[in-house]
Amino acid sequence: METQVFIPFSPLKSHSDAMAQRNMSDPKERFFRYFQAEITAIQGQIDDLATMSPVGGERQDCVDTILAGISRLSNEVMDAGDYIPAYDQRTYAQAMKALTDKLNETMAMFAPKSRFQFKSKSSKPASGTDQTQVDSRQRTSFSNVGSKYLPVLDAAKRDAAGTAAEIAKSYNEELEHQSGVRKPSFSNAKSISIYDHSGLHIMLPSTASRATSSGSLTNLERCVVDMTAPTSAGTPFAGLALKNINQSLIIAGHVAGPIYITGLRNSIVVVAARQVRIHECENVDLYLHCSSHPIIEDCSGMRFAPLPELYATKLEIKGENQWDQVDDFKWLKNEPSPNWSVLSEEKRIPEDVWKNAVCGGPSLSTVDILRKVGILDS
Repeated sequence: METQVFIPFSPLKSHSDAMAQRNMSDPKERFFRYFQAEITAIQGQIDDLATMSPVGGERQDCVDTILAGISRLSNEVMDAGDYIPAYDQRTYAQAMKALTDKLNETMAMFAPKSRFQFKSKSSKPASGTDQTQVDSRQRTSFSNVGSKYLPVLDAAKRDAAGTAAEIAKSYNEELEHQSGVRKPSFSNAKSISIYDHSGLHIMLPSTASRATSSGSLTNLERCVVDMTAPTSAGTPFAGLALKNINQSLIIAGHVAGPIYITGLRNSIVVVAARQVRIHECENVDLYLHCSSHPIIEDCSGMRFAPLPELYATKLEIKGENQWDQVDDFKWLKNEPSPNWSVLSEEKRIPEDVWKNAVCGGPSLSTVDILRKVGILDS
């Protein structure tokens, strides 16, 4: 049975309606919202572990990210001790412990089972030994959330070999050798991983819908990537990560869970997602449909606009859109954050450019498209 992390904030929970109307300049209230968002995001990452390949380090990279997130959050709780009451600090700690327990349980499911097992003649523990002590030695657990020595099940690194990661790798390598618009099918892969490319126009066809359990785009320069088709037929990404991308146009399609955007520069992102988390980005335009408040941290020059009509129709996006309800977790003042703004209508990319240039014919090069959308100078 899946373990859910419960944050035991009974005073805050019992006044949730009033809480929404309180002045968000209150640092306790802002930290509570921040903590809730972080816990939810980390729990989503843990849930995504089951969909990741054990080969090629994909799952281990996610585990490392989760551990770093828990450690960072633990340190932030301690740093906030000046204005968070002792009771709230204890409940935060309980929530993080529940999160680490959930991670342990999830990782235990991936540990290979021994084919042979020797059993003692007696199932009873030795005299003077408590059964709970025996059980505790048979489990891997986290003893200190804030430590960089958080234990990881080493067995997860040695999971049985598979072909999914190698298939995804071959798709990624083939992109460099294709000409024109690259259209890798990813039909035999379980996830989509595109990385270390420059100057490519990549357009995923609908056959890639078999590989949308998770996705990542990493280390791209002056690229155009369109992932609309595979996510528009009821097969959205469970989660998506964009990292270290410069001067690129990323049309990420539909993400049912969170999208993590880290280290982007001078780029444009188009996405519909349940949750949007943005870290360490600079001069990025985001065309969004987001069912929760987008969150930025350590960012500057961020501009937000609603999803273009073309993609809202293709992805069949409905429901409330909170694209302009941005929370900057590094700006606690009453004044509006200087790190983000609404992209004015006259500066937004016209619909005809989306239709005729971004989705246009073979005569347009990658550079042409990047110039049309304003990423590169004409």
